[in-house]
Amino acid sequence: MKKSTQLRQLLAKKEILVVPGCFDAVTAKVIEKAGFPVAYLSGYGVAAGLLGMPDAGFITMTEIHQVARYAANAVNIPIIADSDTGYGNALNVVRCVREYIQTGVAGIHIEDQITPKRCGHVSGKELIPLEEATGKYRAAAKTRDQYDKDFLLIARTDARGAVGGGLDEAIKRANAYLEAGADIAFVEAPTSLEEVRRIAREVKGPLFYNCAGISPQLSPQELQALGFAIVIYPGAGLRATLRAVYNLMADIKKRGTEAWLDFEKGMEGHPLQDINAFLGFPEVRKMEEEFLRGEEVRKKYESTLGYKL
Repeated sequence: MKKSTQLRQLLAKKEILVVPGCFDAVTAKVIEKAGFPVAYLSGYGVAAGLLGMPDAGFITMTEIHQVARYAANAVNIPIIADSDTGYGNALNVVRCVREYIQTGVAGIHIEDQITPKRCGHVSGKELIPLEEATGKYRAAAKTRDQYDKDFLLIARTDARGAVGGGLDEAIKRANAYLEAGADIAFVEAPTSLEEVRRIAREVKGPLFYNCAGISPQLSPQELQALGFAIVIYPGAGLRATLRAVYNLMADIKKRGTEAWLDFEKGMEGHPLQDINAFLGFPEVRKMEEEFLRGEEVRKKYESTLGYKL
């Protein structure tokens, strides 16, 4: 079954999807291992993880598509991916959507900022005109329908905190984007519970919520009660990784091998203790035994030292 069809079936259950963020293939695998049915590929995370740079329009379509392809092929769960502004005008959006479908992800969101864009929770955001934006979503919807009707198209508006914007403008734009063919509306960065409630009342379609930054940190249950279909935690994989790596590096710098041995001891019994198994070495051996000359495979595993697979 296509990943996009899997995602549509999950949404049809009418239970809010709780979706943590990854930034590469291995963090997508961790999300899957933890039992989540969907992962989110964060543009902020890809910019940080691939470039070591802020989410300020530096990542290119080619770069994020490559990471998306790696992540989608590493897991069996659907991935929703960030596609920034679609990397240009409506014509660029056609290519963006077509090639994102080809990566294997199940859906994307496209935002209405100018290019280059910036993180939706920092200041300095600017919008493209409403007519131009609706043209981009119409182009995205037509491309979706041509190549994969189940592919999820999420329309994100950054109007709430942008120059000349506000909540009224954000709600107006969200409804216009749904009318243009988007499946779900994503009003980025509301600043209070009352604003979230207004969005839930006045946007006429399924809703997507980003539990991050300046937005109210509402529980999935609260969001479900308001009618939201998906909630993401986009920085989860990146921030957890940065904290864990920094803490370990600081400890190794201070205590050397003793710190590393303590870390290894702390991994005993952890679901990811056997990293070779997690990454798929046993499956590699099974493929070797199936497709290569069996006796040679047996001999090489018996005659060399290393962790048993």
